[in-house]
Amino acid sequence: MTISDTYEVPVLHDILHRAESSPCPFVTVNVPGSKSITNRGLLLATLANGTSTLRGALFSDDSRHFLKCIQDLGFDTQVDEDTCTITIHGMGGAVPLKEANLYVGSAGTAARFLTAYLGLSNGTYHMDASEQMRRRPMAPLLDSLRRLGCEIRCESASEGHFPFTLRGHGFQKNNITVNIDSSSQFLSALLIVSCLCEGDFTISLEGTHGMAYIDITVKMMEQFGVCAQRHSPSVFFTKAGQRYHAQDYQIEPDVSAACYFYALCPLLNITVLVNHVCFCSLQGDVAFIRLLEQMGCTAQDTPQGIVLHPPKNGMFHGITADMSACSDQAITLAAIAPYADCPTVIQGIGHIRYQECDRMAAIVTELTKMGIRCEADENSITIHPGQPKPSKVTTYDDHRMAMGFSLTGLRSPGIVIDHPGCCRKTFEGYFEELNRVIGQLRQFSASAPIPHN
Repeated sequence: MTISDTYEVPVLHDILHRAESSPCPFVTVNVPGSKSITNRGLLLATLANGTSTLRGALFSDDSRHFLKCIQDLGFDTQVDEDTCTITIHGMGGAVPLKEANLYVGSAGTAARFLTAYLGLSNGTYHMDASEQMRRRPMAPLLDSLRRLGCEIRCESASEGHFPFTLRGHGFQKNNITVNIDSSSQFLSALLIVSCLCEGDFTISLEGTHGMAYIDITVKMMEQFGVCAQRHSPSVFFTKAGQRYHAQDYQIEPDVSAACYFYALCPLLNITVLVNHVCFCSLQGDVAFIRLLEQMGCTAQDTPQGIVLHPPKNGMFHGITADMSACSDQAITLAAIAPYADCPTVIQGIGHIRYQECDRMAAIVTELTKMGIRCEADENSITIHPGQPKPSKVTTYDDHRMAMGFSLTGLRSPGIVIDHPGCCRKTFEGYFEELNRVIGQLRQFSASAPIPHN
């Protein structure tokens, strides 16, 4: 599948209209490693003293850009994509090269994490990004780095965006305030490098967006040997003298990727297992499975992974959901919401306007093109039930738009995904895996009893 292709979503009418006596289809899915954990692991491994091995790593556009930047900084790495393994020889916080040109692509984690690391190191680094990433916010992080002593020269007409040159001089202060209204990655970036400060370091935050991702950051820091304490809801503290230790680290499956397949459960009235996904996951998107339970599904945590069973009557409920802790799945919920039995209200998502695209506007635009009534305000979207009409879904070079709205087309004919190749950002094999699941369901349908009128 090339980046210029379109993908016409196949409609699975036979699955929806199978005989009542037919057993419920059961599908098993594998997803790649977590993007959030892989990219945090890459940075933590460079900061550690010694050789770390990341197992089950995600290989996607984002992680490859992050990995290439690490290599361009002079870190010794061994990479085996066949076994999903990356080995990195860390230098205890030092950067091998004191000057480098780096390109982060559209990878927000690489953009924010590496900027903080290099901005608080000692060296001069030129950083650039894709057109998409050049539009995304960086100013709160750059402002914090300037206050900590970093010299930053932005080369864009729009101050606070890529490209820019950093001249780092280490930590010149031991405290900072950062605004995370547009991205929690600003806080994660500063937390991860906070142990490089010679003294105790305090971060005060403005905003509460994305704290589930902050939890991942703090837990992974602890796993690599550094404790960041939360002294209050808005203050984090890192005691001086802590250092990261090299790890042999197993990366969890990507729960964000798994959620698209769990959404098939209420949508198609099927049972879904995603291997090795569990409720004890570090990843906040596991909360999306709880939302599917509110819609009528039943979750079962098994040794093989979470099994999700469909609503008993084959109809799922519209819900009011605060998705501030799992906002990457707002598109997923919006994509299946037209088929619910009453309106769905998605709250706590104002910040998604500043992600790969203005996701709130994109959701409303694409559903409206399908004839689905929806309304948005500053922080929420309401979606009313309806039968989507044929439409070509504009993906805005946003992987989550492509993956999420592919679900809508499984119950309505004529839904075409434009530019599906943008999924390479995080899940390059998404449509192959979706087609494999569709093939399983069609085989089931062919052997199922014929429904009686």
